Amino acid sequence: MSFTRFPCATSLALAGAFSLTTAPLHAADNLLIVTLDGLRWQELYRGLDHALATHPDYSPRSEQLLAQFWNEDPSVRARKLFPFLHEVVFPQGTHAGNRDAGSCARISNPWHFSFPGYSEILSGVVNRSIDTNGKNPNPERTLLELLDGTPAFADRVAAFASWDVFPWIFNVERSGLPVNALGTSVTANTPLEATLLQLSEDIPPPWETVRHDAFTHHYALEHLRTERPRVTFISYGETDDFAHDGRYDEYIFAAQRTDRFIRELWEFVQGTEGYRDNTVLFITVDHGRGETPLETWQYHASKESLTGYMQSLAKYEDGIVGSEDVWMAAMGPGVPVRGSLANGDAACLTSNRIAATLLQYLDVDYRTLNSAMGAPLQEFLP
Repeated sequence: MSFTRFPCATSLALAGAFSLTTAPLHAADNLLIVTLDGLRWQELYRGLDHALATHPDYSPRSEQLLAQFWNEDPSVRARKLFPFLHEVVFPQGTHAGNRDAGSCARISNPWHFSFPGYSEILSGVVNRSIDTNGKNPNPERTLLELLDGTPAFADRVAAFASWDVFPWIFNVERSGLPVNALGTSVTANTPLEATLLQLSEDIPPPWETVRHDAFTHHYALEHLRTERPRVTFISYGETDDFAHDGRYDEYIFAAQRTDRFIRELWEFVQGTEGYRDNTVLFITVDHGRGETPLETWQYHASKESLTGYMQSLAKYEDGIVGSEDVWMAAMGPGVPVRGSLANGDAACLTSNRIAATLLQYLDVDYRTLNSAMGAPLQEFLP
């Protein structure tokens, strides 16, 4: 697949300015970073919410939801909804964010919506000036940009996303990174890519700014097959947009599809020489959502954001409580098998530490690229 790759004036300068130092861990040669936009920890760990699944306004397909996903036992419900995460990722790796089990993970940025959330995850830096979801070039450099500026990873990184703001999150004009998202120019180099391109033109998404995750997924999978990047970022977006639409049923169906997509990615990785047993999979979310009052499951916003970008939610005087709560999971070489971390609020893990952790898996000391990143999550390291 050919992307529109923007000229990068800084890559050579970065390659000369930074050298990769030997870190204590060399876990893998490859990274697969996956995000599910705004997927609540509640569904991940408790499964289907009965009140929302039976609500006439939120779940027109209530009978189908209950037939597929309901069980009195929350752990059974969770496995029904996310079989791959619960049966493969969690037992074979480490995860955090299940508040019911005393496990805590949250974002560090003060806004609790997507652009600052993704910037925090990918750059390791909390920049308060990133306070909207507008298409403004990200002043922070993502780990993909920093790695692409080094000889070992140059032209070996790629990003795929459903949301059309990602070219600005990755600041493609500065970084030159290949980003495949809604609205980007894509040249089809394989028959499957040609089919995807035609279908994406023939099947309009229900939203102006987000395409169907199926296109994002299959573009990414085909790129992995044909180009073999070392670092691949994939962001699925339907969960957030169906939630904003107030369609809990579609939010749930999208969540289960995404679990299947992640399974397909991992099965490809484990079935491919060079990737097999040489790739770390890291999964997380950019923000959480509300829980009470019931309708706040649709929203996310901090109290501070109510006077600015999220002023439409000002009736919730404390913001959307719980939208700072996220979850994260990893497995692969170098990831300890610790299961659910019972770290508690006092030792809550934060998203600004993910980027440095991912670099550590690649034997890259984050301080050689950006010392302002949050320090690695030791709980996710041996």
